[in-house]
Amino acid sequence: MGRVTTRAPDLWHHYGRTRDGSDRAVPPAFHWNWGQDAGPGPEVLGDLTGRHVGDLGAGTARHAAHLAAHHRPARVAAVDASPAQHATATGLYAHLAPRLRIIASDAVSHLHATTGTYDVLYSVFGAVDFTDPRELLPAAAAALRPGGRLVFATLAHHLGGAPARPDARPTDVPARTPDGETATMHRWVLQAQVWTELLDEAGFTRTTTDVLPATTGGPRAADTLLVRAHHPS
Repeated sequence: MGRVTTRAPDLWHHYGRTRDGSDRAVPPAFHWNWGQDAGPGPEVLGDLTGRHVGDLGAGTARHAAHLAAHHRPARVAAVDASPAQHATATGLYAHLAPRLRIIASDAVSHLHATTGTYDVLYSVFGAVDFTDPRELLPAAAAALRPGGRLVFATLAHHLGGAPARPDARPTDVPARTPDGETATMHRWVLQAQVWTELLDEAGFTRTTTDVLPATTGGPRAADTLLVRAHHPS
């Protein structure tokens, strides 16, 4: 999820460990909202039959596993830079190969290495949230085939309710190193119009944005911004 060098600590080392130890099944559903319990599903991606699909910042590859098992793509690549998340994804879903490929790489490097490869790219609070969009979005455009699409779910506002940023600047958010030390990482929480401008600059067209309301309350509840954009035919 985002760019990580080999010398940087794995800031996703602890993420999701409790769930991954107890819930090992291929998810029966795919949701875009923050709560992962409502809203549209994989139909937002279009017909995936025979398509090449990439999940950017796939984490433990739950969304990618669902698509590979239930939607007949030619291939789904689950791309994540975190060694811990990659190892967990491999343990959970390696049996879905060759339709599912679990790839240890940061998103930008992978996209640069796969120019013109993908029909669909998507991110569910993944690499789009944690990678500089001025690097990621042009790389995604180059990796898509003509007519391909990029779809991503990101925070519509900061957790806690602060508004999204009106310019392309990241917010520092708390994280932990593998040994438990406090750290921070960048997260891009941007207004819809900022995302649209960045997508335009990267060469995308027909961008649409929708807000999916939070389904629960509390300090970590959040609305979701669902963004869809197309590579020119």
